Amino acid sequence: MDFTVLHDALALKSYDQIADICDTLMLQVASEGVAFHEEWPYAVHLLGHVYINDINSARFLWKKIPLTVKESQPEVSAVWKIGQRLWMKEYSGVHEAIREYNWSPQILGLVAAFKGGTVMNVTLKRMFELLLSAYSTISIQDTALFLGMNEDDAANYALQQGWTLDPASPMLTVKKQAVATEQKLDPSKLQRLTEHKYWKIVTGFLFVVDRLPFSCSLELLDIFCLWLIIM
Repeated sequence: MDFTVLHDALALKSYDQIADICDTLMLQVASEGVAFHEEWPYAVHLLGHVYINDINSARFLWKKIPLTVKESQPEVSAVWKIGQRLWMKEYSGVHEAIREYNWSPQILGLVAAFKGGTVMNVTLKRMFELLLSAYSTISIQDTALFLGMNEDDAANYALQQGWTLDPASPMLTVKKQAVATEQKLDPSKLQRLTEHKYWKIVTGFLFVVDRLPFSCSLELLDIFCLWLIIM
């Protein structure tokens, strides 16, 4: 089975193309009736989808993988654990899933790129927003755990976001985001707006009536005056 195109993409770090390349190759070998499951780079294929945040395709692929492959290739299950955490929005678990497995050289570069890529940056932002809403103070240790960083990096990141550090604790004080206050409309502006609206209605009505026969104009004028009284 020829995986040259895939290996070239990995060598060139064209990680955003991995999923499409694997999907195309899989369709090709399946159409030829070739038995491929035992040789297929499922870990790379799965992580290719996760890398571009196509978790739906990753889930679909996971369901297609034979049980024998899942049992004999623990790295495949390790990749899916990352995808599963993203699917369930357990963002702190994503970092844990990455850290707890000893990745093979074939996939290590892709894992590192994913960890520093767009998806993980978005994940970091979402996790930080959760901390903002849930805590007023939090330890550096817990912050590092949730953000998937070491303690120094986590502290520096929090300080850059305006949090403050008590070196004696050591605890971080969360800087809450300012809540936008509801703007109230000035009553005088509201009155002027209302007067302007009704003036436009009246002038528009008079313009129409002026062009109608006299008898029709009287009837419409009576109806319009009644409407003004009701309003």
